[in-house]
Amino acid sequence: MRIFTLVENTLLDNSNLIKEHGLSMLIETSKGKILFDTGQSDAFVKNAAKLKIDLNTITHIVLSHAHYDHSNGLKFLLEKINSKPILIVAKDFFNNSNKFYKSVNTKNGIVNEELSYIGVNFTKEFIQSKKIDINYVEKDTLNISKAITVHRNFFTSNAFERINENMQLKLGENFIVDPFKDEIAIAIETKKGLLLLVGCSHCGIINTIETIKNRTNKNIYGVIGGTHLIEADEDRIDKTLEYFKNINLKFIGLSHCTGKKALDILKIKSNNYTICSTGKILDFTEIEIS
Repeated sequence: MRIFTLVENTLLDNSNLIKEHGLSMLIETSKGKILFDTGQSDAFVKNAAKLKIDLNTITHIVLSHAHYDHSNGLKFLLEKINSKPILIVAKDFFNNSNKFYKSVNTKNGIVNEELSYIGVNFTKEFIQSKKIDINYVEKDTLNISKAITVHRNFFTSNAFERINENMQLKLGENFIVDPFKDEIAIAIETKKGLLLLVGCSHCGIINTIETIKNRTNKNIYGVIGGTHLIEADEDRIDKTLEYFKNINLKFIGLSHCTGKKALDILKIKSNNYTICSTGKILDFTEIEIS
């Protein structure tokens, strides 16, 4: 098994690839290829071509949630490929895709709020027009294969991982704090434990891991992707890294919304991590998939 970072906020040294704010990863196994998120543009498509990856061979596309920087590249992909991979999203994906970010500023003593659209650029009807089958994660889990499972419905296990209240969801004419019912993550079962792929972890990276750990009764070997520690204070970062240590994570491959502060602290406190910049290839050929 290999995992390619097709696009991310940062770039490997001397790389000729394209970086952008967003995330897209490709899981390559002997059973097939799974695309996890698509970034916000066609950057990941161009990067895949430079990496000699044929996106026509993808069997599944998994979108972690309905934010533009994780999903908008899907339109570019479907215009490019001839194959018909299965799209996997949470059952709430399309009903919860009208997403906004609330910015608050004060000028001359007056508080102003601005809402910026951060949802996706396509509809369910567009996907169907491309003859793409949609598999919805309706229950807690959905199996892609015997060893690869998609998870949703993450429970709250602590008091310090709170959803950013500036993340807003428009339902009808009303705006509410986005509960991220559309968020999903991938778990790959290996002989050494579960390897998790997360998109942004808006529900909390610890909440995500604890839910999957308790749901499966499996040891967590590693975690890869965005942890949304970019908006966390040092106390939350320290508690998160202490949690990683307590559950004995053997591999940490972080990216995107993790943030420089968290990565700098991780660099000091851990020796089993890597930054999954654009172009990074993680080789897990020595780990047997269950």
